[in-house]
Amino acid sequence: MELANIEKLVEKYENAETTLQEEAILKDYFTKEDVAPHLQEYSYMFNYFSATKDETYTKTIKLEPKKSNKRNFKWLSVAASIVLLFSVFIGQQEYQEYKQRKEAERIYAQVNKGLQLLSTNLKKGEQAVAQLYKQEDKANRALK
Repeated sequence: MELANIEKLVEKYENAETTLQEEAILKDYFTKEDVAPHLQEYSYMFNYFSATKDETYTKTIKLEPKKSNKRNFKWLSVAASIVLLFSVFIGQQEYQEYKQRKEAERIYAQVNKGLQLLSTNLKKGEQAVAQLYKQEDKANRALK
């Protein structure tokens, strides 16, 4: 009768339906020498549980505190603001250079236009002076 009871308890144990008292009964049965041959595999398991129950881990575990994500987030936001300020500063300098370049191009165009006008007028004046020299030369020949 006891063997039938143990088999029922093993079946309950495999389905994870046993209580602590029933598991203690199974442990007592399987740690003894006279175990039924068809249940011998459970004997190895319960003997292993008994042997390893007293084992302890002797190494010290060094636990480091978890780094706070808030701290990382603070540094990330500080870095992002610095990058933003730096890019605004560089962008402002580039915009000022662009405005100066456009102003210089506008002034260059005006000076160039003025110089072309001056060149045109000088050519007209040169032609007028050349006419005067021709007239003077004719007058000098006529007087001789």
